[in-house]
Amino acid sequence: MTSDKVDQTTVSSARRWNYWLGGKDHFEVDRESGDRIASVYPAVRTAAQQGRAFHNRAVRHLAEVGIRQFLDIGTGLPAPQNTHEVAQRIAPDSRVVYVDNDPMVLTHARALMIGGATTYVDADLKDPAAILGAAELKETIDLDRPVGILLLAVLHFVASDERAREVVAELLAAVPPGSYLVATNSTKDFVDVEAAARYDAMLAAGHVDAWPRDRATFGRFFDGLELVEPGIVAISDWRPEREDRPAPSEVSMYGAVARKPS
Repeated sequence: MTSDKVDQTTVSSARRWNYWLGGKDHFEVDRESGDRIASVYPAVRTAAQQGRAFHNRAVRHLAEVGIRQFLDIGTGLPAPQNTHEVAQRIAPDSRVVYVDNDPMVLTHARALMIGGATTYVDADLKDPAAILGAAELKETIDLDRPVGILLLAVLHFVASDERAREVVAELLAAVPPGSYLVATNSTKDFVDVEAAARYDAMLAAGHVDAWPRDRATFGRFFDGLELVEPGIVAISDWRPEREDRPAPSEVSMYGAVARKPS
């Protein structure tokens, strides 16, 4: 499914992620980019799958502790177990706002996910004011009540640590105590020196666009929040459901869930 606005010549992180997940909504340029990254980091497909599994566990946890409003920024293309499906299975009254600025994501969202308590905002994470001021959000979410903010596999597309922290702070400032932040970010902490150097070379050459962060830098996104156990860990280690899960080096992504205190 495409639209007139879809650029088939420029890599889309959403379509590339869909490719790694085994989906069908991607073009040659996305596959080439995905394969280039996989040549340096062969476990990237495992990382994508584990990112989805972390998403499911985190959303389920939020729904179980009473969160009924979700703001999913950088949602990507629809995949099994979308936020509204996971949340509404536990709490049918859950309301979900998806945010992305990829035209193909928008096309799918309009066809598959819009209606009732689920809506979509065409906006960029780097402009939180536009997200928070969107009519679709205001019609769906009450910002005077707790909100679960999901920033999954999207913060690493903001290269500046300072700007990324500003964005997170602005979003958190708009929601009341009792709200939650769920976030992930790629990292080089779990790979060997050679693999880290190869990734740095690709980043410098513009062949990848995800900026990895170490644990301390990632942890600053949660300053002032109450981390939910087990805290900041590899996404495969956050409340795992299986003992035979991938090692941190196979996911190379930190994840955490935290609550905004009173």
